[in-house]
Amino acid sequence: MKILSRILFCCIFLISCSPADNTPASETFRHSILSFGSIIDVSITGTDPLLAEQAFATLDEDFAYWHKVWNPWINGPLSRVNSLIPTEAGFNLPLHLIPLIRQSTALYEQSEELFNPAIGHLLNLWKSHETDISNKQPPDNDKIQALLAENPNMLNLQLNGIRLQSNNAAVQLNFGAFAKAYAIDKSTETLQKLGIQNAVINAGGNLKVIGQHSDRARKINIPHPRLKDSIIASVQPTDGESVFTHADYNDYFIHNSARYHHILDPRTGYPANLSQSVTVIHNNAGIADAAATALFVAGPDHWHRIAKKMGIKYVMLVAANGDIHINPAMIKRIQLNNTGHASVKISAAL
Repeated sequence: MKILSRILFCCIFLISCSPADNTPASETFRHSILSFGSIIDVSITGTDPLLAEQAFATLDEDFAYWHKVWNPWINGPLSRVNSLIPTEAGFNLPLHLIPLIRQSTALYEQSEELFNPAIGHLLNLWKSHETDISNKQPPDNDKIQALLAENPNMLNLQLNGIRLQSNNAAVQLNFGAFAKAYAIDKSTETLQKLGIQNAVINAGGNLKVIGQHSDRARKINIPHPRLKDSIIASVQPTDGESVFTHADYNDYFIHNSARYHHILDPRTGYPANLSQSVTVIHNNAGIADAAATALFVAGPDHWHRIAKKMGIKYVMLVAANGDIHINPAMIKRIQLNNTGHASVKISAAL
C-alpha cells in the first residue's frame, strides 16, 4: 500500500493555461500497462483515436516482451544469461541484451562504480523482488561480506560481438535501475515513428515527455521524502525530457526499529544512507534512471562530481539530514514548495 499510494501521489498534473478546449486536436487518450512492477501510464494528445489505439496496442506488446526478456527473476533470457555467466567458455548473448550491457558498462564507469547492475546476487540476498514486506529482515552479514569480497562489476564482462564471457562467477545481471527507463526511451521512439508528436509515458512518477499538451504545461510534483502527502517541489519538463526521482520511501521495511530501503550501496552491501531522495532531469530516460541511483548513493558530498561525469545538468538531492542540495541550472527549473524548513544549498554549476 505504501508503494501504491506513492505511485498515485506521483501523478502528472496538467495545468491549464487557457479555457478548456474540446476540439479533437486537444483530446487526450490514456492507457495503463502493468510492467516492470509498475503501473505505466501513457497519455497521447492531439492525434486520431484509431492511431492512439494502435499505439497503445503496440506498447502493450513491447512492454510485455521487455518485461519477459529483461527480468532476472522469471524464466527468460536474462535468467538464462545469469546461469551461464559462471561458465568459463563464454556464450552467445541475445541481441536485445547487448545495448543494455554496453550502456550499463559505460554508466558504471562514469558513476565511479555506484551504478552497478552486476550485483544481482546481492539484490537477491535482500529479496528486492518480493513485494510482501511484512516479514522482511536484513540478510546475514557474513553472506553480504562474502559477496562484497568477490567484487562483481560490469568490467568483469567481456563482450565480443555477440559473445559474452565473464572472469568473475559472482556477476549476476539485474537491470532494475535501467531497463524500465530504457524501455521508456524505446517507447517514445515507437510513438514518434507512428507519427505521434505529443505524449507522456509515466512509470510511477518517473517519466518522459514528447511534444506538448496542446495549450497546457505539464507540471510534475515531487513528493516530500518525509512529510506524508506533501510536495517538496515541482518541475515542468519540456519536449524530450525525462524526470526521474529515486527515494528511500519506496520498497522499504522496518526491522528492529531500523529502516531498510531498496537502493543498495554496492560498496557496503547495505542500503545507501546519505540521501533521502534525488531528482534528475535528462533527455535520456536510461541515463536519468542510472544517475538518480548513483547520485543517491554518492550523497551530498560527492553527487556534484559524479553528476558532472555522467553528463547530468539538473539535480536536486535531499540529504539524510533533510538539507536540499541543488545546482544553479536546476534552481531555475524547479519550484520549491514545502521544504519542512530545510536548508537549501546551491552548488557550483555543473
